[in-house]
Amino acid sequence: MRVRLFAAAVTSLLLAPAAAHAQSRAIPTPKSVIGFDPGDDRKLPEWQQVVAYFKALDAASPRVQTRILGKTTLGRPFVAAFFGDSATLANLPKVHETQRRLADPRLATAAERAALEKDGKVVVLVTSSIHSTEVGGILTPLNLAYRLATSEEEDAKSIRRNTVVIMVPSLNPDGVDIVGDWYKASLGKAWEGTQPPVLYHYYTGHDNNRDWYAFTQVETQMVIDSLYNQWHPQIVNDIHQQGGNGTRIFIPPYMDPIEPNIDPILMAGVAQMGKSMTWRLTSQGFVGVANNTSYDAWTPARAYQHYHGAIRILTETASASLASPVTVNFDDLRPGYNVDPKVAGVDFLTKWQGGKWTIGDIVKYQMAASWALLAQAADDRALWLASYGEVQKHSVEGKLAVGRSDWPATIVIPAQPARDTAVNFALRILQRGQVEIRKAGTQFTAGGKTYPAGSYLINTAQPYGGFAKTLLEEQHYPDLHEYPGGPPKRPYDVVAHTLPLLFGFDVAFIPDAVTVSATPLAPVSMTPWVANGLTDNKARRIAIYQNFNASMDEGWTRWVFDQYKIPFTVITAKDVRAGNLGARFDAIVLPDQQARAIATGPAGVYPDSLKGGLAEPGAAAFGAFVDGGGTLVTFNEASNYAIDALKLPVTNVLAGVRNTDFYAPGSLLKVEFDRNNPLLAGYTAPEQAVWFEGSPAFDITDATKATAVARYPATGNPLLSGWLLGAPKLAGKAAMVDVRRGKGHVILFGFRPQYRAQTMATYPLLWNALKGVPSITP
Repeated sequence: MRVRLFAAAVTSLLLAPAAAHAQSRAIPTPKSVIGFDPGDDRKLPEWQQVVAYFKALDAASPRVQTRILGKTTLGRPFVAAFFGDSATLANLPKVHETQRRLADPRLATAAERAALEKDGKVVVLVTSSIHSTEVGGILTPLNLAYRLATSEEEDAKSIRRNTVVIMVPSLNPDGVDIVGDWYKASLGKAWEGTQPPVLYHYYTGHDNNRDWYAFTQVETQMVIDSLYNQWHPQIVNDIHQQGGNGTRIFIPPYMDPIEPNIDPILMAGVAQMGKSMTWRLTSQGFVGVANNTSYDAWTPARAYQHYHGAIRILTETASASLASPVTVNFDDLRPGYNVDPKVAGVDFLTKWQGGKWTIGDIVKYQMAASWALLAQAADDRALWLASYGEVQKHSVEGKLAVGRSDWPATIVIPAQPARDTAVNFALRILQRGQVEIRKAGTQFTAGGKTYPAGSYLINTAQPYGGFAKTLLEEQHYPDLHEYPGGPPKRPYDVVAHTLPLLFGFDVAFIPDAVTVSATPLAPVSMTPWVANGLTDNKARRIAIYQNFNASMDEGWTRWVFDQYKIPFTVITAKDVRAGNLGARFDAIVLPDQQARAIATGPAGVYPDSLKGGLAEPGAAAFGAFVDGGGTLVTFNEASNYAIDALKLPVTNVLAGVRNTDFYAPGSLLKVEFDRNNPLLAGYTAPEQAVWFEGSPAFDITDATKATAVARYPATGNPLLSGWLLGAPKLAGKAAMVDVRRGKGHVILFGFRPQYRAQTMATYPLLWNALKGVPSITP
């Protein structure tokens, strides 16, 4: 995994001289740089224009400082801009030091903290455009920046006086151009306003906003290292867009459930801020504003802030067709949880009557919401700083804090040499999340068990002990239904994030403090990632299938292969349909995607060159490839495609089952692996777990041609972390199957063995499948 520390960027920001803006020039408007007003129909900027605008603001105004934090995945500059009054920006090192001391109550006495809060600024981080098809997100920061730099309104003066605003105009600059180039080429054509046929983040697509605890992507790392961990914002304004046929904008409070390790003060702050914003927007005449619907605060994958003392205000504004206008009839509006956009209520006070909806409307709503947040942060500066102090005080109190008596005092990661790579990855995540870790110098006993020297200890009574606890413990998602006896209430995202199960290592939770000779753990270096027999092996010819109906799982697969230095070739439907695959490849990976999407390709109106999936010629080509001795490896739902297309002697027992009878939204389940099977070589996880999310479960119809490599337990509930309804449906069913066909194999993974680059525990199974290790013949 690539790791970048941005100390140089931080240092240059702290030492930026006030004299840089001694002679301010006329402040440029966005139009003067990008050539149009943000919000004009069918107009999107290039990333280089956005960078040019923020540099122009920096050059013209003492109220703006713009810095380049590093380079993106594809080499573009990554920008952050600081806004405040000129006196504040001239003394940013003081703000930085104040924030550092406020973030850790151990660094100041009560009197010193009171003085820091009295003179301190609320630091607000504004992030936008992580999802590049939400194109208002790259336009709104331009208008917001101009208003912060130029406005002489009283609320603008208050914002500059009482806050420091850090703005990241795009968390995904590469995607600004990927989407922008596609959109501009589509103008005037039948596919104007459609989604691009490739991922808008080179590796992760939409999942780039699911990386806020694994920290795999360089963009995530830059924001964590150079902004969150340096400036400790109290408030985060995260600008997004949602579908176009519902409410006009979502503003928190979030719907239930709330992840239990989040300090209640933060959730109260979210509610207060969200309702204040709603009040301001409603008083300004904005309609269709919703609270308490669709979006929750369960997973840290989207909310690093909630474990680091800040509130996260997610706003989701209704979309158009990228920057092209749409018309939405009132009768076509669709309800979400708790809110129906056709019916006013306590969480939806004013209805939007339908009609034309434009990129200009999106920018207006996003601007109004962002300004309302900044104005409220400035108005209640003292209260935000005081409440932030209380949150951090609770953190260092650990289990002595109110409501935390059941917390462990110490978390132990035992020394376990066979799992060094997994433990190393976890330690690096925890350290990047600012968790303090100690390494035991001697053997010790805790909780009735003896641990070897070299084990790692985490005291939960520290500023970010809750972050460690959240990632290391099992999750118990509540059993929520839309109504008694009704379908499950769908969470916004997955519901499990237990690193020991994902990575495959042991952990222990000790009720009391552990006394042992231990030293603070210095920043750990990355253990090289090596896939034996595959890393740097160009002789093994591997392909990854890439659909023009883009799959995030395909992107994650490429990322994992790149980190392990496994050579591969990307192939498309055209390549597969051409046949003769065995002449080019030994193994082909079919990433997770619905069978229909694989078979038919992009849905809707697209250029002829992109249309069509694998279809019958593709299925025949895969069949010939396997018959000739090739290995086809399928992940999760892609296994359904292989079963049908290649007429395999396997059935998915969950096909057609209603969610009232079975449901598992991104959870970790127990399986029983056949440890004698060669496909298990190198598997070391202490708990046999797989990632289950929209997954199949298999019955084998001809045992002479297929072998179960893994099965769910025949009795009991296999849930280890997350949420599972209908456990009996899985009893004794296969989770992974090796099918022999002709001279080759089809390896059906009924799970994602490389889920979001996190399921390191099951990587060895994938490596063995790709190497062509045969399973045992029945």
